[in-house]
Amino acid sequence: MLAQTSTSVMPFLGSDVAANYDTSQVVILPIAYEATTTYRRGCENGPDSILEASHQVEYYDEELDRETGCEVGIYTHETIADTRSGDISAEEMLKVTEETVSKLIGDRKFVIALGGEHSITAAIVEAYRKYYTEPFTVVQIDAHGDLRHSYEGSIHNHACVMRRIVDMDLPTVQIGIRAICKEEADLIKEKQLTVFRAREIANQPDWMERAISAIQTDKVFLTIDLDGIDPTLIPGVGTPEPGGLNWYALMTFLRRVCEKHNVIGCDVMELAPIVDSVVSQFTAAKLVYKIIGYQALAKGWFEAGT
Repeated sequence: MLAQTSTSVMPFLGSDVAANYDTSQVVILPIAYEATTTYRRGCENGPDSILEASHQVEYYDEELDRETGCEVGIYTHETIADTRSGDISAEEMLKVTEETVSKLIGDRKFVIALGGEHSITAAIVEAYRKYYTEPFTVVQIDAHGDLRHSYEGSIHNHACVMRRIVDMDLPTVQIGIRAICKEEADLIKEKQLTVFRAREIANQPDWMERAISAIQTDKVFLTIDLDGIDPTLIPGVGTPEPGGLNWYALMTFLRRVCEKHNVIGCDVMELAPIVDSVVSQFTAAKLVYKIIGYQALAKGWFEAGT
């Protein structure tokens, strides 16, 4: 039995609010896997950087008027699939990730996985797909389509993760897309995939209402590649693309998704820290904390009357 946050990792927010596993509603799962990065490396260091930066995040959320971390139990799991400790095959990563996430959701935990490269998401989603009998929508925030069948000789490349999810016959809604190849463009047309491109978001004030309406299932899994956010806010990613979501639009969208749908899990991927800058990891840590707060509000985890 897991009695407390693992001593092998820094607890999200710090030891003062680290929760017991049994009483926690939220589990932070660091997955320090990097094998197929095609531009700027370093995302295997993303989880630790987010956890370290989270110690500087204020407990008090001025939007929610809550000290979220003091009211919601947050447990930080030990790191899995850690390529800093040696080579790990894609198959090994997928297996240990699926098994770990399956255990956590079986224990009724809300899992927020921290990556690590985006290929990890396929295993996380597969764990949820096997657990739930009804379909759910994968809502992807990303600069890239990630819809290639294979890339650089691997179907488990980070550029293929959403293709693997489409192959699972799960509905998807893609937000903030602004870089795709012709193969991906053809697939979007062929399968009539739901895509809200960044240039449309910038020029169409009703994009958020249309995106929310496009989610046709009650349950939602959120996958957030940090390059989906404008790189002026988070420059520390593997492949930054100009444009993307701004902070307040993203917060509004995430809150509305949590309010209108049953968000079953989430991941935050592809942070590649920049030397001598803490902007990217702090913003990512704040993003994770905001998601916890929105989910707590939607699920009634906050104490009544406080």
